[in-house]
Amino acid sequence: MRARRTIAPYLRPTPLYRYQGLCDLLDAEVYVKHENHQPVGAFKVRGGLNLMANLSDEERARGVIAASTGNHGQSVAYAARTFGVQAYLCMPHGSNPGKVAAIRSFGAEIIFHGEDFDEALEHAGVLAQERGYRYIHSANEPYLVAGVGTHTYEIVESLPEVEVVIVPVGGGSGACGACIAAKGLNPAIEVIAVQAEKAPAAYLGWKGEDASNAKMETAAEGLQTRVPYEMTQAIMQQLLDDFVLVSEEEIRRAIVTVLETTHNVAEGAGAAPLAAALQLKERLAGKTVALIMSGGNLSLEKLRAALAATGQETPA
Repeated sequence: MRARRTIAPYLRPTPLYRYQGLCDLLDAEVYVKHENHQPVGAFKVRGGLNLMANLSDEERARGVIAASTGNHGQSVAYAARTFGVQAYLCMPHGSNPGKVAAIRSFGAEIIFHGEDFDEALEHAGVLAQERGYRYIHSANEPYLVAGVGTHTYEIVESLPEVEVVIVPVGGGSGACGACIAAKGLNPAIEVIAVQAEKAPAAYLGWKGEDASNAKMETAAEGLQTRVPYEMTQAIMQQLLDDFVLVSEEEIRRAIVTVLETTHNVAEGAGAAPLAAALQLKERLAGKTVALIMSGGNLSLEKLRAALAATGQETPA
C-alpha cells in the first residue's frame, strides 16, 4: 500500500492488544487497535501526513486551511509542521480546550467561528477562496482516506484471522479507509460502522434516507457532523457491511468500560466501537473482532461526566 510507505518514516504502527476483560464481556476474541497512542492522540494523523506528503510545492507555499472539532485539526497541524507548511484551523466556539492547545502547539493559527463543526467548515471554505489557501476537507480527500486506512491494513497484517472490524464514523474517512483496506486484503472481513444517535447524518445517508434535517447533538466530538459527505458516502454504500447507532448513555458507559478493562482513556468516538459491539453482542459471539479506538483526546470534564453518569467516583 503506497500510503503505508509514505507515512512509515513518520509513524510507527500502533498497538493491537487483546483484552481478556473485553473477551469475557462480549464472549468473543476482542482486540483493540490503539489509535489513541498516535502522537496527536488520534487516527487522523495518518491521513494528514499522507495528504501533506502528496501536496505540490505550490500548494505548500500557499498554506493550508481546514475545519475541525479537534482531531482533524491536530492531524493537519502536525503534518503541516512536519513538512514546513503554514496551517490555519477553523474551529467552533467552545471546542475542547485540550485539542485547541495541542493544535496551537504544532504552530497552526486557530480561527474560531460558529457554534458547531459544519459552521466552522463553511467558514474555512470561504477563507480558502478569499486567501488562496489549499483547503483540506475532513473527509472528501482521497489521500486522507488512503492514509487513515493504514490502521486496518496493520490490523489484518498482524491479525489475519480477524473477522469483524468496528470503526466510528463522523465524516467517514476512517470507515472508508477501513473498508478499502479490509476488503482489499480479505473480502470476507465484515466492517461495521458506528455513529451517535444524536448525530446520525452519515447513517441516514448510508441508509438512503433524508439527512437534510439531521440533528447534531452528541457530546462525542469525533462524531459531530450534521451532513453526509459525497465521497465517503459513495465508498461506504459500496463496501460497508453494516452501520449502527449508539446512544449517549451507551457511549459514556463504553468510555468507563474501556478505562476499567484496558486502562486507556478513550474519547467518545474512540469508545463508540465498544458501545456498538455491546449492542451486537449476540451476533459477534465466538468471532475475532477488532475495535478501532480512534482517539483518546477526552477532556477531564467529559471524563468526569462519564464517570458520574455511570455511578463511578470522579477524579479530584
